[in-house]
Amino acid sequence: MGYLQEARENHVKKKVEEALRSKMKQKALKECDVLCSKYAECARGRTFSVVWTCRKQAKELNSCLHQFCCCY
Repeated sequence: MGYLQEARENHVKKKVEEALRSKMKQKALKECDVLCSKYAECARGRTFSVVWTCRKQAKELNSCLHQFCCCY
């Protein structure tokens, strides 16, 4: 197998992987919509304090996202 052939195959694999990751991310966000909304509501109007004030909501959201997607 030549270098160009290998480079093309790697490019195609990368495109397929990106498309799959995008679909998984969309599904995860859809499945975790309620928790995403709760985190967004907690974070609204905050800046630095969001880190410790919304820690519980962030952990719940991340747990949900990890169930459906390896992207987070």
